[in-house]
Amino acid sequence: MFEGMDNSVETSECQEETFYKHAAKYWSNIPATVDGMLGGFGFISHTDIQGSSKFLQQLFKMKDAPGRGRALDCGAGIGRVTKHLLVPLFDQVDLVEQNPAFLEQAREYVGPCRKLGELYGCGLQDFVPEEGRYDVIWTQWVLGHLTDDHLIQFFKACIGGLRSGGVVVVKENVTSSGRVEVDAEDSSVTRPPALLLELLGRAGLRCLREQRQTGFPAGLYPVKMYALRAAAS
Repeated sequence: MFEGMDNSVETSECQEETFYKHAAKYWSNIPATVDGMLGGFGFISHTDIQGSSKFLQQLFKMKDAPGRGRALDCGAGIGRVTKHLLVPLFDQVDLVEQNPAFLEQAREYVGPCRKLGELYGCGLQDFVPEEGRYDVIWTQWVLGHLTDDHLIQFFKACIGGLRSGGVVVVKENVTSSGRVEVDAEDSSVTRPPALLLELLGRAGLRCLREQRQTGFPAGLYPVKMYALRAAAS
């Protein structure tokens, strides 16, 4: 769909609509399991959570550390990140996920838990966090399903959704080719790190910390973690 677009994900209105419809159709046929959420690589989940936890612990040691009151899991799927990463570290965790079957399964997967907060059935291109609600907004393996314009729009909204001292964390596949790479099967893109950071900057965010996930099998995309705050803060 984005043939030849090597440094952006900009679309016409028609292309944009098709982009999102194809992605929704793809995920509607994916089982609501950890293996389904991770594209058949469910065995990397423990390593992924370990890397994320270490990154968050580093943020909690900062002089101006985020609080541990409330977190938001964006593109939450069945709640894998919520259950294994965010619930152990925060008092309340909200989820936003556009696939209703995944969101329904999340309640069962996370299990009875007083820390489970609101579940929002919505795509990130249409989601606006409540003003000043979150200490950490966590986005992982979902931004490839947003166009550039919607990515910028979403993170502008996230800035307003942060509490004082709050941070946005982005954990995403990135390309090493310097180009945007398209997956026509699931209607997603993978961006090079420079473009991803450029778009986050255009949203008004500045990077506080950056780290690469280690321990994944060879042949997978590199995975980067970024902690960000409003550039004006």
